[in-house]
Amino acid sequence: MQPTATVLVYSDDSTTREQVRLAAGRRPAPDVPLVEFVECATPDAVVRELDKGGIDVCVLDGEAVPMGGMGVCRQIKDEVFGCPPVLLLMGRPQDAWLATWSRADAAVTLPVDPVEFASALASLLRQKRLVGA
Repeated sequence: MQPTATVLVYSDDSTTREQVRLAAGRRPAPDVPLVEFVECATPDAVVRELDKGGIDVCVLDGEAVPMGGMGVCRQIKDEVFGCPPVLLLMGRPQDAWLATWSRADAAVTLPVDPVEFASALASLLRQKRLVGA
């Protein structure tokens, strides 16, 4: 198992980014690597970080402004070669169809529920590990 996984967190709201970090902890599940976070407050910062490489999973806030995580997700899925899996934070469960439109790999609702979030993140990290193996 690799020693760490890098998780990009996009939200214009620092409180949401903090909720994500606290919900995931240092290791969201015993069978996945420790996580390190890269925080982004703008869509341009997300693209810059992805262009650098080394991101294992993206967590995108669907409620972010000026561009929501669903739009960012669709853009990076179209434009970034080998785009990492995306976990989308949605404002309402009824927005699940939009998460599908955006091509997110998983989605959870806000506010962040630590158990649900850690489980979804761990699942994407496992998938990434299996694909990369």
